[in-house]
Amino acid sequence: MSDHYELLGVSRDASPDEIKKAYRTKARQLHPDANPDDASAEEKFKQVAKAYEVLSDPEARARYDRFGEAGVGGAGGASGDFFAGGGLGDIFDAFFGGNPFGGQRGPSGPPRGQDLEVVADIAFEQAVFGATLPVNVRTALACDDCEGTGAGAGTKPVTCSACDGVGQVQRVRQSLLGQMISTQACQRCQGVGQVVATPCSACQGQGRVVTDKTYQVDVPAGVDTGSTLRLTGRGAVGPRGGSAGDLYVHLRVAPHDRYERDGVDVVTELDISFAQAALGTTIDLETLDGVETLPIPPGTQPGRVFTLRGRGVPRLQGRGRGDLRVVVQVVVPTKLTDAESALLRDLAKMRGEDVAPAEQGFFSRIKSAFS
Repeated sequence: MSDHYELLGVSRDASPDEIKKAYRTKARQLHPDANPDDASAEEKFKQVAKAYEVLSDPEARARYDRFGEAGVGGAGGASGDFFAGGGLGDIFDAFFGGNPFGGQRGPSGPPRGQDLEVVADIAFEQAVFGATLPVNVRTALACDDCEGTGAGAGTKPVTCSACDGVGQVQRVRQSLLGQMISTQACQRCQGVGQVVATPCSACQGQGRVVTDKTYQVDVPAGVDTGSTLRLTGRGAVGPRGGSAGDLYVHLRVAPHDRYERDGVDVVTELDISFAQAALGTTIDLETLDGVETLPIPPGTQPGRVFTLRGRGVPRLQGRGRGDLRVVVQVVVPTKLTDAESALLRDLAKMRGEDVAPAEQGFFSRIKSAFS
Protein backbone atom coordinates (compact mmCIF):
# COMPACT_ATOMS: atom_id res chain seq x y z
CA MET A 1 0.00 0.00 0.00
CA SER A 2 1.21 3.52 -0.75
CA ASP A 3 2.50 5.71 2.04
CA HIS A 4 -0.36 7.55 3.75
CA TYR A 5 1.47 10.87 3.62
CA GLU A 6 2.13 10.47 -0.11
CA LEU A 7 -1.53 9.60 -0.73
CA LEU A 8 -2.62 12.88 0.86
CA GLY A 9 0.29 14.85 -0.60
CA VAL A 10 1.55 16.21 2.73
CA SER A 11 4.88 16.12 4.56
CA ARG A 12 5.43 13.81 7.52
CA ASP A 13 5.43 16.80 9.89
CA ALA A 14 2.15 18.21 8.54
CA SER A 15 -0.23 19.68 11.11
CA PRO A 16 -3.71 18.20 11.70
CA ASP A 17 -5.28 21.15 9.87
CA GLU A 18 -2.98 20.62 6.87
CA ILE A 19 -3.87 16.92 6.80
CA LYS A 20 -7.60 17.68 6.98
CA LYS A 21 -7.37 20.30 4.22
CA ALA A 22 -5.35 17.97 1.98
CA TYR A 23 -7.83 15.16 2.56
CA ARG A 24 -10.84 17.29 1.60
CA THR A 25 -9.05 18.37 -1.59
CA LYS A 26 -8.12 14.82 -2.53
CA ALA A 27 -11.58 13.47 -1.72
CA ARG A 28 -13.19 16.00 -4.06
CA GLN A 29 -10.67 15.26 -6.82
CA LEU A 30 -11.03 11.47 -6.55
CA HIS A 31 -14.77 11.31 -5.95
CA PRO A 32 -16.15 8.69 -8.36
CA ASP A 33 -18.94 11.05 -9.42
CA ALA A 34 -16.28 13.51 -10.56
CA ASN A 35 -14.43 10.75 -12.46
CA PRO A 36 -17.13 8.73 -14.23
CA ASP A 37 -14.67 7.45 -16.87
CA ASP A 38 -11.97 6.42 -14.39
CA ALA A 39 -12.55 2.87 -13.17
CA SER A 40 -9.87 3.23 -10.50
CA ALA A 41 -11.34 6.38 -8.95
CA GLU A 42 -13.35 4.54 -6.29
CA GLU A 43 -10.32 2.49 -5.18
CA LYS A 44 -8.17 5.63 -4.95
CA PHE A 45 -10.98 7.30 -3.03
CA LYS A 46 -10.97 4.43 -0.49
CA GLN A 47 -7.18 4.60 -0.07
CA VAL A 48 -7.30 8.32 0.65
CA ALA A 49 -10.09 7.77 3.19
CA LYS A 50 -7.99 5.11 4.96
CA ALA A 51 -4.96 7.38 5.02
CA TYR A 52 -6.97 10.19 6.60
CA GLU A 53 -8.51 7.84 9.17
CA VAL A 54 -5.02 6.89 10.40
CA LEU A 55 -3.32 10.30 10.21
CA SER A 56 -6.24 12.17 11.82
CA ASP A 57 -5.95 10.00 14.96
CA PRO A 58 -2.90 11.14 17.01
CA GLU A 59 -2.29 7.70 18.54
CA ALA A 60 -2.73 5.83 15.26
CA ARG A 61 -0.50 8.34 13.49
CA ALA A 62 2.25 7.89 16.09
CA ARG A 63 2.15 4.11 15.63
CA TYR A 64 2.15 4.48 11.85
CA ASP A 65 5.16 6.83 11.96
CA ARG A 66 7.05 4.30 14.07
CA PHE A 67 6.02 0.95 12.64
CA GLY A 68 4.25 1.68 9.34
CA GLU A 69 1.26 -0.49 8.40
CA ALA A 70 2.17 -3.02 11.11
CA GLY A 71 1.54 -0.38 13.75
CA VAL A 72 -2.06 0.26 12.69
CA GLY A 73 -3.24 -3.26 12.05
CA GLY A 74 -3.22 -3.14 8.26
CA ALA A 75 -6.17 -1.92 6.26
CA GLY A 76 -7.84 1.05 7.82
CA GLY A 77 -7.76 -0.05 11.45
CA ALA A 78 -5.91 1.78 14.17
CA SER A 79 -6.35 -1.01 16.65
CA GLY A 80 -4.01 -3.69 17.88
CA ASP A 81 -0.66 -3.90 19.59
CA PHE A 82 2.58 -4.33 17.65
CA PHE A 83 4.01 -6.78 20.18
CA ALA A 84 0.77 -8.69 20.78
CA GLY A 85 0.25 -9.16 17.06
CA GLY A 86 3.69 -10.62 16.43
CA GLY A 87 6.40 -8.00 15.79
CA LEU A 88 9.47 -8.42 18.03
CA GLY A 89 7.84 -11.32 19.86
CA ASP A 90 8.13 -13.46 16.74
CA ILE A 91 11.83 -12.67 16.47
CA PHE A 92 12.50 -13.85 20.03
CA ASP A 93 10.40 -16.95 19.34
CA ALA A 94 12.56 -17.79 16.34
CA PHE A 95 15.91 -17.54 18.17
CA PHE A 96 15.09 -18.38 21.78
CA GLY A 97 11.79 -20.28 21.65
CA GLY A 98 9.90 -17.80 23.81
CA ASN A 99 8.51 -14.27 24.04
CA PRO A 100 10.24 -12.05 26.64
CA PHE A 101 7.28 -9.67 26.60
CA GLY A 102 4.70 -12.19 27.73
CA GLY A 103 6.13 -15.67 28.37
CA GLN A 104 5.41 -18.60 26.11
CA ARG A 105 3.03 -18.02 23.24
CA GLY A 106 -0.39 -19.63 23.68
CA PRO A 107 -2.57 -21.42 21.14
CA SER A 108 -3.18 -19.56 17.93
CA GLY A 109 -6.86 -20.48 17.76
CA PRO A 110 -9.18 -19.87 14.81
CA PRO A 111 -8.06 -16.95 12.63
CA ARG A 112 -9.89 -13.65 12.69
CA GLY A 113 -12.25 -12.91 9.81
CA GLN A 114 -11.56 -10.40 7.07
CA ASP A 115 -12.31 -6.70 7.27
CA LEU A 116 -14.88 -5.59 4.71
CA GLU A 117 -15.45 -2.30 2.91
CA VAL A 118 -18.50 -0.82 1.25
CA VAL A 119 -19.36 2.56 -0.28
CA ALA A 120 -22.73 3.95 0.81
CA ASP A 121 -24.52 6.77 -1.03
CA ILE A 122 -26.52 9.17 1.15
CA ALA A 123 -28.60 12.26 0.44
CA PHE A 124 -27.36 15.76 1.24
CA GLU A 125 -29.94 16.19 4.01
CA GLN A 126 -28.97 12.83 5.57
CA ALA A 127 -25.35 13.97 5.77
CA VAL A 128 -26.40 17.22 7.44
CA PHE A 129 -28.88 15.88 9.98
CA GLY A 130 -27.80 12.25 10.34
CA ALA A 131 -29.78 9.13 9.48
CA THR A 132 -30.13 5.40 9.95
CA LEU A 133 -28.95 3.83 6.73
CA PRO A 134 -29.40 0.23 5.49
CA VAL A 135 -26.08 -1.09 4.18
CA ASN A 136 -25.93 -4.31 2.16
CA VAL A 137 -22.73 -6.34 2.18
CA ARG A 138 -21.61 -9.74 0.92
CA THR A 139 -20.04 -11.38 3.95
CA ALA A 140 -19.31 -14.63 5.81
CA LEU A 141 -21.53 -15.56 8.77
CA ALA A 142 -21.38 -18.42 11.25
CA CYS A 143 -22.97 -21.61 9.93
CA ASP A 144 -26.26 -22.28 11.70
CA ASP A 145 -26.11 -26.05 11.13
CA CYS A 146 -22.85 -26.57 13.03
CA GLU A 147 -22.95 -23.35 15.10
CA GLY A 148 -19.63 -22.30 13.61
CA THR A 149 -17.61 -25.38 14.64
CA GLY A 150 -17.35 -26.87 11.15
CA ALA A 151 -18.25 -30.35 12.49
CA GLY A 152 -21.05 -32.47 11.05
CA ALA A 153 -24.23 -33.37 12.92
CA GLY A 154 -23.57 -35.49 16.00
CA THR A 155 -19.81 -34.83 15.95
CA LYS A 156 -17.45 -32.20 17.28
CA PRO A 157 -13.88 -31.08 16.57
CA VAL A 158 -11.10 -33.04 18.27
CA THR A 159 -7.74 -31.87 19.55
CA CYS A 160 -5.06 -31.89 16.88
CA SER A 161 -2.55 -34.67 17.56
CA ALA A 162 0.23 -32.95 15.63
CA CYS A 163 0.36 -29.86 17.88
CA ASP A 164 -1.55 -31.10 20.95
CA GLY A 165 -4.08 -28.33 20.49
CA VAL A 166 -1.52 -25.51 20.59
CA GLY A 167 -1.94 -24.62 16.92
CA GLN A 168 1.82 -24.24 16.50
CA VAL A 169 4.77 -26.55 16.06
CA GLN A 170 8.41 -25.85 16.82
CA ARG A 171 11.25 -26.92 14.57
CA VAL A 172 14.84 -27.20 15.73
CA ARG A 173 17.78 -26.79 13.37
CA GLN A 174 21.50 -26.26 13.74
CA SER A 175 23.27 -23.17 12.43
CA LEU A 176 26.59 -21.39 12.80
CA LEU A 177 25.06 -19.59 15.77
CA GLY A 178 24.04 -22.83 17.41
CA GLN A 179 20.64 -24.38 17.85
CA MET A 180 17.77 -22.37 16.43
CA ILE A 181 14.11 -22.95 17.23
CA SER A 182 11.44 -21.64 14.87
CA THR A 183 7.70 -21.64 15.53
CA GLN A 184 5.23 -22.19 12.71
CA ALA A 185 1.49 -22.70 12.39
CA CYS A 186 0.51 -26.34 12.48
CA GLN A 187 -0.13 -27.55 8.94
CA ARG A 188 -2.54 -30.30 9.99
CA CYS A 189 -5.04 -28.03 11.77
CA GLN A 190 -4.06 -24.76 10.05
CA GLY A 191 -3.22 -23.21 13.42
CA VAL A 192 -6.67 -23.78 14.92
CA GLY A 193 -5.61 -26.49 17.38
CA GLN A 194 -8.53 -28.75 16.48
CA VAL A 195 -9.33 -31.07 13.60
CA VAL A 196 -12.74 -31.73 12.09
CA ALA A 197 -13.03 -35.42 11.24
CA THR A 198 -16.56 -35.19 9.82
CA PRO A 199 -17.09 -31.83 8.12
CA CYS A 200 -20.46 -30.10 8.20
CA SER A 201 -22.23 -30.59 4.86
CA ALA A 202 -23.66 -27.06 4.88
CA CYS A 203 -20.32 -25.25 5.15
CA GLN A 204 -17.86 -28.00 4.13
CA GLY A 205 -16.16 -27.79 7.51
CA GLN A 206 -15.45 -24.05 7.33
CA GLY A 207 -17.87 -23.13 10.11
CA ARG A 208 -19.12 -20.20 8.04
CA VAL A 209 -21.22 -19.54 4.95
CA VAL A 210 -21.11 -16.68 2.47
CA THR A 211 -24.34 -14.72 2.24
CA ASP A 212 -25.80 -11.23 1.86
CA LYS A 213 -26.39 -9.25 5.04
CA THR A 214 -28.07 -5.90 5.67
CA TYR A 215 -26.92 -3.78 8.59
CA GLN A 216 -28.65 -0.67 9.90
CA VAL A 217 -25.90 1.94 10.22
CA ASP A 218 -26.29 5.08 12.34
CA VAL A 219 -24.82 7.98 10.36
CA PRO A 220 -23.98 10.92 12.64
CA ALA A 221 -25.01 14.45 11.70
CA GLY A 222 -22.32 16.44 9.92
CA VAL A 223 -20.56 13.74 7.87
CA ASP A 224 -19.24 14.52 4.41
CA THR A 225 -18.05 12.70 1.33
CA GLY A 226 -15.03 10.63 2.35
CA SER A 227 -16.14 10.11 5.95
CA THR A 228 -15.62 6.50 7.04
CA LEU A 229 -17.66 4.68 9.67
CA ARG A 230 -16.07 1.69 11.38
CA LEU A 231 -18.44 -1.04 12.59
CA THR A 232 -16.46 -3.27 14.93
CA GLY A 233 -17.24 -6.95 14.56
CA ARG A 234 -19.50 -6.47 11.53
CA GLY A 235 -16.98 -7.86 9.04
CA ALA A 236 -16.67 -11.49 7.94
CA VAL A 237 -16.47 -14.09 10.70
CA GLY A 238 -13.35 -16.22 10.83
CA PRO A 239 -13.40 -19.93 9.94
CA ARG A 240 -14.47 -22.41 12.61
CA GLY A 241 -15.40 -19.97 15.31
CA GLY A 242 -12.88 -17.24 14.52
CA SER A 243 -13.82 -13.71 15.57
CA ALA A 244 -15.34 -11.31 13.05
CA GLY A 245 -13.42 -8.55 11.33
CA ASP A 246 -14.66 -4.99 11.03
CA LEU A 247 -16.85 -3.31 8.44
CA TYR A 248 -15.74 0.03 7.00
CA VAL A 249 -18.50 2.13 5.44
CA HIS A 250 -17.16 4.90 3.17
CA LEU A 251 -19.78 7.61 2.69
CA ARG A 252 -20.51 9.37 -0.58
CA VAL A 253 -22.85 12.37 -0.34
CA ALA A 254 -25.08 13.17 -3.32
CA PRO A 255 -25.00 16.77 -4.56
CA HIS A 256 -27.98 19.03 -3.84
CA ASP A 257 -29.82 21.00 -6.52
CA ARG A 258 -29.79 24.23 -4.48
CA TYR A 259 -27.14 23.96 -1.78
CA GLU A 260 -23.39 23.51 -1.80
CA ARG A 261 -21.32 22.66 1.24
CA ASP A 262 -18.26 24.65 2.32
CA GLY A 263 -16.91 22.98 5.45
CA VAL A 264 -19.67 23.36 8.02
CA ASP A 265 -21.32 26.18 6.08
CA VAL A 266 -23.99 25.78 3.40
CA VAL A 267 -24.01 28.13 0.41
CA THR A 268 -26.92 28.89 -1.91
CA GLU A 269 -27.71 31.48 -4.59
CA LEU A 270 -30.83 33.67 -4.60
CA ASP A 271 -32.10 35.23 -7.82
CA ILE A 272 -33.92 38.57 -7.50
CA SER A 273 -35.03 41.12 -10.08
CA PHE A 274 -33.53 44.55 -10.74
CA ALA A 275 -36.56 46.22 -9.15
CA GLN A 276 -36.33 44.04 -6.03
CA ALA A 277 -32.64 44.80 -5.67
CA ALA A 278 -33.18 48.54 -6.14
CA LEU A 279 -36.31 48.97 -4.04
CA GLY A 280 -35.94 46.15 -1.52
CA THR A 281 -38.30 43.27 -0.77
CA THR A 282 -38.92 40.32 1.53
CA ILE A 283 -38.20 36.79 0.31
CA ASP A 284 -39.53 33.50 1.68
CA LEU A 285 -36.32 31.45 1.51
CA GLU A 286 -36.40 27.64 1.56
CA THR A 287 -33.66 26.40 3.92
CA LEU A 288 -32.71 22.94 5.18
CA ASP A 289 -34.69 23.74 8.34
CA GLY A 290 -37.78 25.06 6.58
CA VAL A 291 -38.93 28.41 5.21
CA GLU A 292 -37.15 31.52 6.57
CA THR A 293 -38.07 35.16 5.93
CA LEU A 294 -35.12 37.04 4.41
CA PRO A 295 -35.41 40.86 4.12
CA ILE A 296 -33.63 42.35 1.08
CA PRO A 297 -32.80 46.03 1.75
CA PRO A 298 -33.05 48.69 -1.00
CA GLY A 299 -29.92 49.06 -3.08
CA THR A 300 -28.76 45.45 -2.69
CA GLN A 301 -25.87 44.79 -5.05
CA PRO A 302 -25.20 41.60 -7.06
CA GLY A 303 -22.98 39.21 -5.11
CA ARG A 304 -24.01 40.47 -1.68
CA VAL A 305 -23.96 37.71 0.93
CA PHE A 306 -26.60 37.33 3.63
CA THR A 307 -25.70 35.01 6.51
CA LEU A 308 -28.21 33.00 8.52
CA ARG A 309 -26.42 31.90 11.68
CA GLY A 310 -26.73 28.30 12.82
CA ARG A 311 -28.47 27.07 9.67
CA GLY A 312 -25.51 25.12 8.33
CA VAL A 313 -23.98 21.71 9.08
CA PRO A 314 -23.52 20.36 12.64
CA ARG A 315 -19.89 20.10 13.75
CA LEU A 316 -18.90 16.44 14.04
CA GLN A 317 -16.44 16.92 16.90
CA GLY A 318 -17.86 20.02 18.53
CA ARG A 319 -20.98 21.94 19.38
CA GLY A 320 -23.25 24.05 17.25
CA ARG A 321 -23.71 24.34 13.51
CA GLY A 322 -22.23 26.31 10.67
CA ASP A 323 -24.06 29.06 8.82
CA LEU A 324 -26.20 29.35 5.70
CA ARG A 325 -24.69 31.88 3.28
CA VAL A 326 -27.10 33.32 0.69
CA VAL A 327 -25.42 34.92 -2.34
CA VAL A 328 -27.68 37.38 -4.18
CA GLN A 329 -27.75 37.32 -7.98
CA VAL A 330 -29.60 40.16 -9.77
CA VAL A 331 -31.35 38.77 -12.85
CA VAL A 332 -31.43 41.13 -15.85
CA PRO A 333 -34.41 40.52 -18.17
CA THR A 334 -33.48 39.52 -21.72
CA LYS A 335 -36.83 40.47 -23.30
CA LEU A 336 -38.86 43.61 -22.61
CA THR A 337 -42.21 44.86 -23.86
CA ASP A 338 -42.40 48.27 -25.50
CA ALA A 339 -43.99 49.67 -22.35
CA GLU A 340 -41.24 48.25 -20.15
CA SER A 341 -38.56 49.60 -22.46
CA ALA A 342 -40.18 53.04 -22.41
CA LEU A 343 -40.25 53.07 -18.60
CA LEU A 344 -36.57 52.10 -18.38
CA ARG A 345 -35.62 54.76 -20.93
CA ASP A 346 -37.50 57.39 -18.92
CA LEU A 347 -35.61 56.23 -15.81
CA ALA A 348 -32.28 56.37 -17.63
CA LYS A 349 -33.10 59.87 -18.90
CA MET A 350 -33.99 61.03 -15.38
CA ARG A 351 -30.68 59.65 -14.06
CA GLY A 352 -28.64 61.07 -16.94
CA GLU A 353 -27.56 57.65 -18.16
CA ASP A 354 -26.74 56.92 -21.79
CA VAL A 355 -28.49 53.86 -23.25
CA ALA A 356 -28.68 52.35 -26.71
CA PRO A 357 -31.26 53.95 -29.02
CA ALA A 358 -34.56 52.20 -29.44
CA GLU A 359 -34.80 49.85 -32.39
CA GLN A 360 -37.31 51.03 -35.05
CA GLY A 361 -39.99 48.74 -36.32
CA PHE A 362 -40.31 47.66 -39.97
CA PHE A 363 -42.92 50.29 -40.99
CA SER A 364 -41.08 53.02 -39.09
CA ARG A 365 -37.90 52.27 -41.08
CA ILE A 366 -39.85 52.48 -44.41
CA LYS A 367 -41.42 55.82 -43.42
CA SER A 368 -38.01 57.21 -42.47
CA ALA A 369 -36.56 56.13 -45.83
CA PHE A 370 -39.13 58.18 -47.85
CA SER A 371 -39.16 61.25 -45.62
